[in-house]
Amino acid sequence: MRIGIIGAGTMGVGIAHAVATSGWAALVVEPEAGQRDRARGRLEEVISSGVSRGKLTQAEADAALERLSFHAAVADLPQGLDWVIESVPEKLDLKRAVLAEAEARSPRHLASNTSAISITALAAGLASPESFVGMHFFNPVWSMKLVEVVVGERSGGAAVDAAVEAARGMGKEPIVVKDAPGFASSRLGVLLGLEAIRMVEEGIASPEDIDKAMTLGYGYPMGPLRLGDLVGLDIRLAIAEHLSETYGERFAPPRLLREMVAQGKLGKKSGEGFYRW
Repeated sequence: MRIGIIGAGTMGVGIAHAVATSGWAALVVEPEAGQRDRARGRLEEVISSGVSRGKLTQAEADAALERLSFHAAVADLPQGLDWVIESVPEKLDLKRAVLAEAEARSPRHLASNTSAISITALAAGLASPESFVGMHFFNPVWSMKLVEVVVGERSGGAAVDAAVEAARGMGKEPIVVKDAPGFASSRLGVLLGLEAIRMVEEGIASPEDIDKAMTLGYGYPMGPLRLGDLVGLDIRLAIAEHLSETYGERFAPPRLLREMVAQGKLGKKSGEGFYRW
């Protein structure tokens, strides 16, 4: 299997890791040279860590690194890949443009890693929407098992089945959900995260204690505020704004979230959010 991954940000790097460590070729597209270098370094670091933690043998790690290649443009991808998975920022017009470029490389199947944008809307400009699905991975991809396979109005059954099979081949547990804003995971997770932010805003409890309420009281592996820091509070804000357009006031972003994003407090990637990193 040969899989193209467009975008070498946090999620693209994670997807490339999942592909390469599953025995498949991962062709990563990133136009910015510095980001390509950072992505390569991050992948080398995580794969090496897998050896030290006993998840991979040294031979498996070396083979995974050999399966990685980096490219400056979508046009550099070979024709006829098994999959191309788009993982660029959550902007409808940007994703549509990238997907159109990817489709021109004639992959067997095409997917978008999006946590909230409509798959049906993304498919609107494609010549073969029946070959296109959503594949929503979770951060950090190397340790999170879930993949949401999102079925758009024109997604074909063969593409859905192939996405489920590919996710399982990467060691993931896929769920199949209908295309609706927020799908299943973001719709539930964002709502919890926004309410936790409102509790901080109202002085109900500290971020640490709110997170403990969910980890110790409900068995969550991570509290909603720490998770928001990991995802990125700017991304959390963008998703909330998108969902509030459909579902109304209950998804309206809290004032505190807007203020933190405006101040550059985006979570782990900026060094500060609800926690210091």
